[in-house]
Amino acid sequence: MIMPYFTRELDGETPSALVTGASRGIGRAVAKTLARDGYQILFTYVSRPEEARITADEIAQEGGRAAAFALNVGDCAAVTEFFAREIKDKINLAVLVNNAGITRDGFLIRMRDEDFDGVMAVNVRGAFCCLREAAKIMGKSRAGRIINISSVVGQMGNAGQANYAASKAALLGLTKSAAKELAARRITVNAVAPGFIETDMTAGLNEEVRAAYEAAIPLKRMGTAQDVAEAVAFLASGGAAYITGQVLAVNGGMYC
Repeated sequence: MIMPYFTRELDGETPSALVTGASRGIGRAVAKTLARDGYQILFTYVSRPEEARITADEIAQEGGRAAAFALNVGDCAAVTEFFAREIKDKINLAVLVNNAGITRDGFLIRMRDEDFDGVMAVNVRGAFCCLREAAKIMGKSRAGRIINISSVVGQMGNAGQANYAASKAALLGLTKSAAKELAARRITVNAVAPGFIETDMTAGLNEEVRAAYEAAIPLKRMGTAQDVAEAVAFLASGGAAYITGQVLAVNGGMYC
């Protein structure tokens, strides 16, 4: 087991947010923004421990407290063990952000079974496993915010991404069903559906493809990770206490 990286030891009283897949991109922006809003941050990563350390150190430099944990959320047994070892009866879990996700793009007639199954395992089962464990803990305190990061392609589809689009669409169904089940325990469950965002996933687009995407966006620009992070921060805030089962699109008007 890889030992977790702490900027400072976490305490059991400060409201805490768990962000999966936060070593870079949208996850890093979400973790830093929630830390700005006063949450103690726990986050997961799978590879690139050096990037995870950067996320934690940047939070610490701004006065926050963070801990990074190596965890494959697609492994439900590992998720259950993680919650038992690091969260239950140890921290005040107030927010879960299911951000971890992977892509294995390809046209569906040539897509291998393992590429479809791998994306579904991380993007859907991983979110489900984390949501289930978080709900057990939040249910006892009768409070909590769960936010699933979906995607515009889960709403409109995208050629070459049948597996990814299916996984992100599944998250919307998971969000709405969980919201109905958990409302009685005062746990809200919402989704954020980013459009085309400047991340590692889009950095490899050639100029022609990028221009075509931007032309299809009414605001005529790609979004930023911070645009998504601010939406997540709102749904985690007291101002969103009466919002549950909803999908907040952050896409510059691309799909509405």
